[in-house]
Amino acid sequence: MAGDLLLTFNAGSSTVKIGLFETRRGHARRIAKGVLDFRAKPIGFHVVEGPAVFDVHLEAEAGSDLAAVMDETFGWLAKHIDMGRVAAAGHRVVHGGDAFHGPVRLDGATIDAIDALTPLAPLHQPGSVRLIRAVTGLRPDLLQTASFDTAFHRTNPDIVRRFALPRALWDEGVKRYGFHGLSYKYIAGALDEREGETGKVVAAHLGSGASVCAMDGGKSVDSSMGFSTLDGIPMATRCGALDPGVLLHMMGAMGYARETVEDILYHKSGLLGVSGISADSRVLLESDAPEAKEAIAIFTLRIAGEIARLATTIGGLDALVFTAGIGENQPAVRAAVCERLAFSGLALDQAANAANAPLISTADSRVRVHVLATDEEQVIADEAMAVLDQKG
Repeated sequence: MAGDLLLTFNAGSSTVKIGLFETRRGHARRIAKGVLDFRAKPIGFHVVEGPAVFDVHLEAEAGSDLAAVMDETFGWLAKHIDMGRVAAAGHRVVHGGDAFHGPVRLDGATIDAIDALTPLAPLHQPGSVRLIRAVTGLRPDLLQTASFDTAFHRTNPDIVRRFALPRALWDEGVKRYGFHGLSYKYIAGALDEREGETGKVVAAHLGSGASVCAMDGGKSVDSSMGFSTLDGIPMATRCGALDPGVLLHMMGAMGYARETVEDILYHKSGLLGVSGISADSRVLLESDAPEAKEAIAIFTLRIAGEIARLATTIGGLDALVFTAGIGENQPAVRAAVCERLAFSGLALDQAANAANAPLISTADSRVRVHVLATDEEQVIADEAMAVLDQKG
């Protein structure tokens, strides 16, 4: 690459995580990170560069596009770094459908193809596309790449990906895709590099969005999330797996409009819906309200059940990994999940768990239990470098 800096963009439904990486000797090393928070009014920009921490409020507002927001963001960055050194930008895109099997270099055709997948991920895909187009408009000279959350799960066999629906629907794209693939790719690599763990592994990515993935030899075999980011285990505000008869009833006998049902499933369910208190598991764990305790109990029950199901797909369980915000930092959630899995021979070291130690199982546990911090931005940076190296 002509310059020695690389930007990464990890767009969520209400935030954008930005990473700044130095590219030397074929490796990407993060030197700064930031978060654009669209929930704050005005938009907040929190930046960490080594020991220095900056909190900025942007004057721009997020409209139909993000051009003004990114223009101001780039302007702020230019005061601290030489933006001429930025040679490329890598983006996280939630849905790659069947069109994208791995990271790609972005051009007009690939951006349009990503946009065409919006109906499959209406909560996340539009934000990614707006961000890509905003950066393209500001820096048309900048090489850009996309990394897809669905790509890691393309190794799932068809019997895992197929629903028990008429076969014609498969040809229309109605199948299980799986998500959080960048996180799981990082975990698979970290397990191999740090722990020498390459066997039958189930990883639980527990954050505001949450899922569970079964890996064998570092490759995805099955996942709790399927066609959409609603499936699987309950999340902060999303419902998780749901009897489709409930949807028929809501839109039929109850007369709910499609838009109302979508809002309930994505924004008013999960921990928030059950507790009626908060979508934040930390708040619920500190609450004495029975509804809060019930929400956590349902959350951990479903996680444990999904781990057990995925273990049957890969024919055993050598190791369990907890990652992401809840998985890395909430011992009570991990303990409740592991207690339900004791039948498998899993034994938790309570002191290690309370300390968020890297290994929290006992020496005689049949299943090793790890706590690993995930790093999606590192995967985006590494994949961007790989794509750009291939393109020369």
